[in-house]
Amino acid sequence: MVRLRVAKEDGLDFAAFFADEHGGLLKLLYFVTGNRADAAELMQDAFLKVWERWDRIERIDDPRAYLFRVALNGSRMRARAARRAARRLVAPVSSSDPYDEIDLREDVRGMLRSLAPRQRAALVLLDMYGYGSQEAARIMGIRPSTVRALATQGRAVLREGGPHD
Repeated sequence: MVRLRVAKEDGLDFAAFFADEHGGLLKLLYFVTGNRADAAELMQDAFLKVWERWDRIERIDDPRAYLFRVALNGSRMRARAARRAARRLVAPVSSSDPYDEIDLREDVRGMLRSLAPRQRAALVLLDMYGYGSQEAARIMGIRPSTVRALATQGRAVLREGGPHD
């Protein structure tokens, strides 16, 4: 067992600081993490970091606030690390079947063929190519309000008809 030194600064020693603050910090971290073991581990890490800097504690206006900030930063760092690890472990499922993309294109093509030609043109220009109604109207030779109306009608037809199986 290693005995840690107790630093004293301006009448405040680390042991007294720990005794005063550990209960409140543990409660805070338990509410943040929802897990008593994680909260206790984060609390220990935070107190260790404060103890390592105890010789400079007189420069800190509010040691309690500093302790809580260190603990909450530790909690956020752990959460970020856990998310990164989860992303590495659970890779997004990608379709390796080249026919899935072909089937999707055919479904979209079939749905678009169910529309009137002007509705189809309005939807393709607005939704697939990303033109605004002004540009699409100029391309189609009609008013912008007509382009928007045609696109709205086309979307309604697609919603009612649904995808073709």
